[in-house]
Amino acid sequence: MSDRDYLSIGEVLAQLLEEFPDVTISKIRFLESQGLIEPERTPSGYRKFTDGEVERLRFILREQRTNYLPLRIIKDKLEDESSDISRDFTLPTQVVSTSGHPAARGSVPRPRDETTAMNRPEQDPMVPQSVQREQRREALRHRDNTESIPRDQLVQQHKIEPAFLKELEAAGLISGHEVGDTTFFDAASTEVAKAAARFQELGIDVRHLRAWKTSADREVNLYEQRILPLLRQRNPASREEALNMLDEFMALGGELRSALILRDIIRLTEQR
Repeated sequence: MSDRDYLSIGEVLAQLLEEFPDVTISKIRFLESQGLIEPERTPSGYRKFTDGEVERLRFILREQRTNYLPLRIIKDKLEDESSDISRDFTLPTQVVSTSGHPAARGSVPRPRDETTAMNRPEQDPMVPQSVQREQRREALRHRDNTESIPRDQLVQQHKIEPAFLKELEAAGLISGHEVGDTTFFDAASTEVAKAAARFQELGIDVRHLRAWKTSADREVNLYEQRILPLLRQRNPASREEALNMLDEFMALGGELRSALILRDIIRLTEQR
C-alpha cells in the first residue's frame, strides 16, 4: 500500500504483473464491469483499490488460470459467505524490479516461487510438450474472454437469426474470435447484437445502425489523439494518467450524448 490508504489502478497492475504477466488494465476494468470487484472512487472519479480488492483480484485471476472457471462461477464463490478467500492468497514477501514490463517499472512485491508454482496448472507427462504448449497458448488466448459465448449459443440464447448476426459482422458492428472451428463473441459484441436485434424489431435495420458505429469511431479517434502523446512517453505515471483520462472521456461522452438526445426528444414530444 502506498502512503495513501488506497492504490490506483496502475499500482494494482504493477502488483499483479509478476504473478499474472498477461493481466491488463482493461482486464481489471472488465472484471469491475462484471461486478466481481467494486473499487470506490475519488471525488474526481479515479478508482481506489484497497488491499482487500487486490486480494480479491488475485483470487479471481488464479481461479481463471488454474481452474478455467467462468466469471459467473467465480462470482458465486466470492458471494458465498462460507468461502474464505484469504486461505487461497499468500502475501508477497520479496521486493523485485519489474522494469521488464513497460506498464510497471519500479519495485513491486513478488510472490514466493512456491506459491507461483503451486498455482500453475500441472502438466500431463503423457502429452508431448509441444502439444502442452499449444494447449496453454490456446487457453491463454481465450482466457481474457471468459464471458465470451459461441455463435450457436448467442443465436439460441438471444433468439438472433444467424443471417442477421452475419449481417452485423459484415457491417463491422460486432466481431468474434476463433477458437478451433468455433467463433466466440465477447460481452460487448453480445450486447451490440442484442440491441441491434431489438432495433430491427422496431423497424431500424443494420444500415441505419452504421451511423452509431461511425459516431463511435469518431469519438474514439478524438480520445486517441488526446491520450497518445501520454502513452508515447512510455512510463507508468503517464500511462495511468492517459487511462484515467480515457475513463473520464468515456463517462463524459455518455453524459453528453444522453443530454443531447434528451434535449431533442423533449422538443419532439412536447405539446405544440
